[in-house]
Amino acid sequence: MTETAKPLPVSAADIDAAAKVVAPFAVRTPLLSFPVLDERVGAKVFLKPEMLQRTGSFKFRGAFNKLVSIPTEKRGGGVVAFSSGNHAQGVAAAAQILNMQATIVMPADSPLTKRERTKAYGAEVVLYDRDKEDREAIAGGIASKRGATLVRPYDDPFVIAGQGTAGREIAEDLTARGVVPDIVVAPASGGGLIAGVATAVKAKFPNAEVIVAEPQGYDDHALSLRAGHREAHPAAGRTICDALMAAMPGELTFSINSKLLAKGVSASDEEVGKAVAFAYRELKLVVEPGGAVGLAALLAGRIDAKGKNVVIVLSGGNVDADLFAKLVA
Repeated sequence: MTETAKPLPVSAADIDAAAKVVAPFAVRTPLLSFPVLDERVGAKVFLKPEMLQRTGSFKFRGAFNKLVSIPTEKRGGGVVAFSSGNHAQGVAAAAQILNMQATIVMPADSPLTKRERTKAYGAEVVLYDRDKEDREAIAGGIASKRGATLVRPYDDPFVIAGQGTAGREIAEDLTARGVVPDIVVAPASGGGLIAGVATAVKAKFPNAEVIVAEPQGYDDHALSLRAGHREAHPAAGRTICDALMAAMPGELTFSINSKLLAKGVSASDEEVGKAVAFAYRELKLVVEPGGAVGLAALLAGRIDAKGKNVVIVLSGGNVDADLFAKLVA
């Protein structure tokens, strides 16, 4: 007799349930294709533009699914989250819809546009020094003091299931077109998006190769996949992909990603900048650096895409105006 495989912490059924919760409030983003991109890489490429999502990134999906799961009697204490910007806005917007108070712990060097948009959704913003302070400890202390619910950016089954609705839409739209994906690529910080996308896509297309994209030097998922256990990346300093700077994959997310992902790829800041410019000039899309890392890896030839059907998730578009102008100039 063989030991029964332990079920993963998030299933396709969980994502189906999340889709029912999220659908009335989230944007169903389309799958876009562009001849200029197909010709450039020699493949049929479909882009999932999550910068068109509410709050400008996929994060609204998971945040809203998580907040709805909080029992009514516990919502009075509000929610607390820690984020460099996209999860912050997702939680703030979801809390505003549900009439809950949100407090967001954000790095002081996060893009100004992300901080301003978070405040615009009615959230209280608490700044911290990412080099010297522990954001999770700060957020946990605030949540404990106020009796609030801590909303983690990725290591939560409701958050992962919510992010997985993007993958569910990909699978549905490809099926409607009669297309079978060979490769599906999404970026990762803690791994919630790629875990949800992989779960949804592999449920429909089990032979699809799901690849995680990361900034060069910040490729902790690639390192961890090769090692077979979670490993931190060795990078110090900064990358223009400010949304993708988690030091190590999440425990819950890696329990999924270690089973479903084929491998990891990376792109340098220079390559990411070129991808942001390409998306703007050729595709007329505004993508933030972290959201463009999968496209950057594709354009740089890090993905064996020739003659294949490839899906790239563009995860967000909340880019600082000055940085964007520099990259596309």
